[in-house]
Amino acid sequence: MSTDLLIDGLPPTDDDLRYMALVNYGAYTSFRIEDGRVRGLDLHLARLEASAVELFGEPLSGDRLRDLIRTAVADRRNAWIRVSLFAPDIVPRSPSAEVRPKVMTSVSPAPSPLATSVRAQVRTYVRTEAHIKHTAIFPLIRARRLARQAGFDDALFADAGGLISEGTTWNIGFLAGDAVTWPEAPMLHGVAKALISSRLAEVGMTQRTAPVHVSDLAAFDGAFLCNSATPACPITAIGDHAFGASPDRIERLARAWASNPVQAI
Repeated sequence: MSTDLLIDGLPPTDDDLRYMALVNYGAYTSFRIEDGRVRGLDLHLARLEASAVELFGEPLSGDRLRDLIRTAVADRRNAWIRVSLFAPDIVPRSPSAEVRPKVMTSVSPAPSPLATSVRAQVRTYVRTEAHIKHTAIFPLIRARRLARQAGFDDALFADAGGLISEGTTWNIGFLAGDAVTWPEAPMLHGVAKALISSRLAEVGMTQRTAPVHVSDLAAFDGAFLCNSATPACPITAIGDHAFGASPDRIERLARAWASNPVQAI
């Protein structure tokens, strides 16, 4: 898979690449470009703008981000782009600088969905600064790796008390008939989740947000995961608790996601 990499719209320097290889401090978002447009682009940009202020102490405008995305995408009509923020002035021994972050864009062919169904292993973990889509993804890769070694497809996180939050790179929703329950816990609230949530009523489904513990799984007759690459995928088991695949409801969830308009970059 080829990837085109730019930093602030220009080819990367050795110094920038060296910093990114050695210092894991930053934030990012990633999304699909569909016929030159993006579903939920405003939400992705808002995520980056908030991360710029919280992690680097300086704002980064949505107009600047749009310009850099347009430069990176060039004449491609369909692709996948990751937009990352980093600042070489922030180093482990002296992390106090407040600077406008640099913007790295990487463009590649769009990936396939994560899966057509998933069996998830519960792992005890809560992401650090869970509300930020940050670049510290070692624990996520490690959890997915260990889950697969144990015979599962992926990992679902819960705290020491069994409170469920999110998956490695996805949000989870639970189903009871036509009602969706989103877990209430520290987590990254993904753009796909927001897009589905905004249109559930249009596909005849209701929703609520409430704490969900591993001990509560019997209260639901289905579960699904969602992220920007995978609008809706059935979770057929969490640990030894099995769910039905719910194809009709999964199709309605995917339709809720797809009914959001694509936005010009």
